[in-house]
Amino acid sequence: MLRAGFVMLVVLYHATYLGPVLYPELIPRRFVFPHQIGASLLLVVSAYFACATLGRNSPRRYWWGRVARLVPAFVVVVPVSWMLLRYMSPEEWWTPDEADLVTNWLMLGNWEPSRFPFLDGSYWTLPLQLMAFTAAAALSATSWGRGRPLRIVMWTAVLVPLAQWPYRVFGPPEPYRMLVDGFGFHRLHLFVAGIAIWLWAGRRMSGPHAAALLAVCALAQFVHTTVLTPTGLDEDQVSTIGVCAGIALVAVVARLPRWGRLAPAPVAAAGRWLAGISYGVYLVHQTVGYVVMRRLQDLGIGPTLQSAAMIVTAVVLGWALTKSVERPAHQALLRAYDHLAARWRGPATDHRA
Repeated sequence: MLRAGFVMLVVLYHATYLGPVLYPELIPRRFVFPHQIGASLLLVVSAYFACATLGRNSPRRYWWGRVARLVPAFVVVVPVSWMLLRYMSPEEWWTPDEADLVTNWLMLGNWEPSRFPFLDGSYWTLPLQLMAFTAAAALSATSWGRGRPLRIVMWTAVLVPLAQWPYRVFGPPEPYRMLVDGFGFHRLHLFVAGIAIWLWAGRRMSGPHAAALLAVCALAQFVHTTVLTPTGLDEDQVSTIGVCAGIALVAVVARLPRWGRLAPAPVAAAGRWLAGISYGVYLVHQTVGYVVMRRLQDLGIGPTLQSAAMIVTAVVLGWALTKSVERPAHQALLRAYDHLAARWRGPATDHRA
């Protein structure tokens, strides 16, 4: 339910606020949600579920399963955004070339956005999730993935980027910025928050320890949303409060999962369905939605219906992407992994016999 709500916050932010900012010719919305909250909370939830599923398989199979879930749909949707911008968007919009298609497939946008522009701004989370899942699989295979060593890793992942914030905010050298943004060091606190919630919900971390760690994560989120402007430092307090409130809500629901039974059955079913297609909705909503809104405006459609059309289009195409690409590819790639793993184990078993 929360994951479904968070992905809709992302779509709402882009449909009512960021779209007209990026494309000023779009009519201003009557209702505006100008706070970047949903994507950050999706990373928290992603980290939580990564912990919840990590122990079900070997580290290798877990990692392969995450790659099989995320990458195929991304590979398919990138050329869709490319073709929309190249052939169906207004002439005055940016027209990507073939190199832009390749650099987006390679996920280079976080490293140097001015040189490798995103075909869809939502793609920035994907490389961070893949790196986080890789780190989770690697840590779980060692003693650093549990107990006291894991706590040290978590605190380090929050405190080191936090200590470097004064250097980062006042215009660091480009190599430093590339490294920090490319690896997503300034967003590690969101993954740590999800891990801390999972540990606390499973009574693997004490309440005071989890509260202290989450408080530092909240501080990291505060400084992350503080930027240097010509008039001084500016902080989006509402977004920070929203992310912190969302983290607290995830913690409460994780510790008391039976609360989900309070939702009416149709609402719970709709929430589960939307959560199941949330990755597809996230991938496909932004660039497609902007083109839809602009073309509707050309036909004389007002701003409210434009935003509604973007939301409906995101849900429909997200469902189609999930059903036709994400789930079949995930299942096929896992079957291929299991087949190869069985063949690899077979000769070793026969030799020992």
